[in-house]
Amino acid sequence: MSIEKQLLMFLHTIGHNQRNRVIAHNFLKSGETISRYFNHMLFTIGEMQHEYVRPPSSQTPPYIATRRTLYPYFKDCVGALDGTHIHASVPASEVAAFRGRKPYPTQNVLVVVDFDIRFTFILTGWEGFVHDSLVLIDALERPNGLKVPEGKYYLVDVGYTTRPSFIPPYRGVRFHLKEFGSRTPANAKELFNLRHSSGRTSIESAFGSLKNCFKILTSRPFFPFKTKVDLVLACCTLHNYILTGGQDEFIPVEEDWVPQRVSQTTARDQREEAQEWAARRDQIAIEMWANK
Repeated sequence: MSIEKQLLMFLHTIGHNQRNRVIAHNFLKSGETISRYFNHMLFTIGEMQHEYVRPPSSQTPPYIATRRTLYPYFKDCVGALDGTHIHASVPASEVAAFRGRKPYPTQNVLVVVDFDIRFTFILTGWEGFVHDSLVLIDALERPNGLKVPEGKYYLVDVGYTTRPSFIPPYRGVRFHLKEFGSRTPANAKELFNLRHSSGRTSIESAFGSLKNCFKILTSRPFFPFKTKVDLVLACCTLHNYILTGGQDEFIPVEEDWVPQRVSQTTARDQREEAQEWAARRDQIAIEMWANK
């Protein structure tokens, strides 16, 4: 069977969440043949991850540099980080561990996205019950885990705490674009949160386009958990591959949507580092307010 036909069957499966028997009927092949080539394509695309999912540049992103509301305040920001929950099929004995914020079992997936809406890091497979902050710690502690360019940082949502190289919005203050509407920010913290939210639209757009393009990610799973983990990686890789041809209709319109942690670091060191980054956030907010 040609590689083009194998890919077509694979894309039909993940794009429309089609079962094996439907693909077998449409392509006039046996279920065994469909399954074999599906797994072959899943492995092949998974291997492409190393080519298409790459760390961000240490240069100031054009998205930041060309926006007066974001530059120079976020000149050292190289992207946004967040978690999302994907349906998971697990044994009944493990359902409790995989049921978190959703009423059904999920895997907690952590991703990092640059301002071109490309995934630059993906960590899959965590139980849905696990808090996002613990998934982030695991990502940082893995030998080949998440690395942040020296002196740079990511924007994260309010569910994460301030820590070296990760800056969330202020808690207890309006922090999403939709919360402001036509209202003008009343103080430095509100202005910071408004522009922080504007900087994070890239990750919301990435999640939106990913789940809109690959329906298998938003539907009840009929694949084993390990396969679904690999499918998330494959879909993110294909997302980046598609973007090499331009963003066109693949991306929803905007209106719709560190140094590696060192194991010897003490709790006191971590608190001091967090305070330093909280102070950095305060300084950015003060400068924004002064120049509004």
